[in-house]
Amino acid sequence: MADFRIEKDSLGEVHVPTDAWYAAQTQRAHDNFPISGIRFPRRFIEAMGTVKLAAAKSNHQLGILDKDVMDAIVHASEEVRSGKYDDQFVLDIFQTGSGTSTNMNANEVISNLATVAKGGTKGDKLIHPNDHVNMSQSSNDVIPTAMHVSAAVAMKVELLPALKEFKAALLAKAAEFDDVLKSGRTHLMDATPVRLGQEFEGYAAQISSCIRRVHDAMSELSQLALGGTATGTGINCPAGFATTAIGFINELTDLKFCEAENHFEAQASKDAFVQASSSLNTLAVALMKIVNDIRHMSSGPTSGLSEIQLPAIQPGSSIMPGKVNPVMSEATMMVCARVMGNHVTVTIGGQHGNFELNVMMPVMAHAMLESISILSGAMNAFRTNCLIGITADRERCRELLELNPSIATALNRSIGYDLASKVAKASASQKKSVRQVVIEMELLDEATLNEVLDVRHMTEPGIPGE
Repeated sequence: MADFRIEKDSLGEVHVPTDAWYAAQTQRAHDNFPISGIRFPRRFIEAMGTVKLAAAKSNHQLGILDKDVMDAIVHASEEVRSGKYDDQFVLDIFQTGSGTSTNMNANEVISNLATVAKGGTKGDKLIHPNDHVNMSQSSNDVIPTAMHVSAAVAMKVELLPALKEFKAALLAKAAEFDDVLKSGRTHLMDATPVRLGQEFEGYAAQISSCIRRVHDAMSELSQLALGGTATGTGINCPAGFATTAIGFINELTDLKFCEAENHFEAQASKDAFVQASSSLNTLAVALMKIVNDIRHMSSGPTSGLSEIQLPAIQPGSSIMPGKVNPVMSEATMMVCARVMGNHVTVTIGGQHGNFELNVMMPVMAHAMLESISILSGAMNAFRTNCLIGITADRERCRELLELNPSIATALNRSIGYDLASKVAKASASQKKSVRQVVIEMELLDEATLNEVLDVRHMTEPGIPGE
């Protein structure tokens, strides 16, 4: 037992590892929930440190916490924020639905760090985990506050930069490929011509909309539950605490949070969190479409479309020599699937706001933060390892376009829909270009045909010759 120290809580004695900075309540939760080994991510622990630091400053400013105690808590909270003690946050995501165990994990770690800094030893509680570190707070307002803060910070620091760089790379390809004429496709079947650059412009527009949605999500997350304490009534919380503490949170994060307009709503529901998660779900849907299109356009090299080439970054087969696969698209597709599943988790979690408290917050927080992290990572990896290196096979695009019977659509105004349909069918069945069929059928003279079948013009609004 030399490797343990004895701690006490309201239920009695607990053996805690000697080198642990946490205490009895964390140890009990660690023993009670040996479920997955999945722990809160870095962003959430950082947010917990942020909340505890801001609370200590607010309590001191309101005259209810001595300066030396505040200083000790602030220093310990800074160390938690920095990641120095992430290994002390040992609890499983699958725990009490309020996250009370993780709130106490933070309180105990900060308490012991502050106590030792003041000359005490672990467990002395010179800085008490409940009376000092958790002053004016409850797990029921701290955890939802940390959820919002961590998600908004992750969106700002990780997701938005990745989105903006991804959009810029798409726009660069749109400009590069503006002269590449190719077959459009609807229902996976040949359709009227488009420019490859137009397709990439469409992808960039999808990402622009996703950027707007993420900004909207951050706005949804801006209202914080801090100040509602146990049930939203604010019991044991002095007037002005939340506003002051949130001001300090804003200084630490460089974001604009505010006190919730209604604390009962902020703690009993997680609607804003569900709405924010939906922006990530929509981004996953958009990315799935983009990377799927890209892998299909690169299919081949002999029996597929092969309109574009992707960078060859690794061998594609253990048995087929020389095979190269669209692995970056596939990896991104799997990320998108995971994010969609995480959104289901957040959605179901949001339904369990039972009376005055949601009781599925830890798993919701984990799902949201994982989605932000892997979406950011996937976009960065796809951009650097695939997107910027895509090249167009102009000859292949031209070859497929020449055989596209849908070019006959441009003949409607000159020879009518019925004759144009005959041309299209003949083109498809005889494997001849529309131009060749029109000439053989003597439907138009060559000069008129050249004007009507100006393929570049067919990729823009209007009628040839106008």
